[in-house]
Amino acid sequence: MNHPPVVEWTEADQPRSARWRSENGAPPPRRIVLADDRTKADDAYRLACEGTALLWRGDFHNARQLLTAMARRIDRRPRKTPPADVTQAFHLHRAAQNHRARILGMLLVPLDATFAVPLHRAPDVREACTRAYGPGEPAHAEASGTTAGTAPTTTLVSLRELLALIGANEWRKKGVEIPALGGDRIHPHYGVFSPARGEYVDLVAEAPLPTEELAFDIGTGTGVLASVLARRGVRRIVATDQDPRALACARENTERLGVAGQVEVIEADLFPAGRAPLVVCNPPWVPAKPTSPVEYAVYDPGNRMLHGFLNGLADHLTPGGEGWLILSDLAEHLGLRPHAELLDAFAKAGLTVLGRLDVTPRHPRARDTSDPLHVARAAEVTSLWRLGRTDRTASAP
Repeated sequence: MNHPPVVEWTEADQPRSARWRSENGAPPPRRIVLADDRTKADDAYRLACEGTALLWRGDFHNARQLLTAMARRIDRRPRKTPPADVTQAFHLHRAAQNHRARILGMLLVPLDATFAVPLHRAPDVREACTRAYGPGEPAHAEASGTTAGTAPTTTLVSLRELLALIGANEWRKKGVEIPALGGDRIHPHYGVFSPARGEYVDLVAEAPLPTEELAFDIGTGTGVLASVLARRGVRRIVATDQDPRALACARENTERLGVAGQVEVIEADLFPAGRAPLVVCNPPWVPAKPTSPVEYAVYDPGNRMLHGFLNGLADHLTPGGEGWLILSDLAEHLGLRPHAELLDAFAKAGLTVLGRLDVTPRHPRARDTSDPLHVARAAEVTSLWRLGRTDRTASAP
């Protein structure tokens, strides 16, 4: 059994302890000091930069204002001219993002055993926390933590993470409108990538179907692509994922959209057993290290999922079947994956290109000239590669 990490601090001359929770895997802070409405932003920023966490004991809304003030101090630091090398610019951009997350993650708030925040004017976050973390405990805990040596019932989380949970829960309730589903909505769970960028979904809605009998959706996430295939008339779709949050999310969405009878959601690392005439996969697009759960849908260290899908595809296609790989070329423009490497991966996996559909991004960041990665984002193209086994007759695109 895995026990959550415990953090300790001194309060009112008494040793205190609490569980530590961090969705992005940040280690427990080594030093914690108390902060409240009297704490100055300059002092909070300095302590956070030094690696000292601040446990908030004041008004909740004032804590949000302090977090904003700390963010302004990070942002007003003189910006260096982005390097001409786009790959170096990407790595510097990621490093700056991680630095920002580390500093802002030092402002902590307590949660009691039921995930209530025992602070003045705090919102009710119990639903958001329960949906992200799982069920809490009976309401019997002390809000201020426990003395060292006893089982802690309070949890400490960064305010930044808690605000992200609140925002994610609102998106889950509101949902994301999907034109390819006739305007129906997909409701993403916390930690499951939201299909806010709809162009890749449109590609799956537009590509000519090789079959209406059976399809596999590899790494289904919210279940959006499986749902699109079902709405297009595919009679049976097996959708796989290995993340429990994604599995629950996909099942909920397919049920809400009325396609659960066509879509079977199962836990699997990539492929289910057997073969299908259509196998669809939208792997993470950028070969880099993720730093939070939701980033696993964007960053794929060493192209693990991409190569896993390609190398297993031929063995899971029926004769004459197609594999649809939905992939952005952003990594190519960032210098992280040469185009020739992708084509070579096709060949080594025993695959041939049957066709390709392309779409340019419509999201605002593609037009944001202040973005240090603007050149790469503006040139980005998302493609649906139609792949077949090399032992079938096919013409190049």
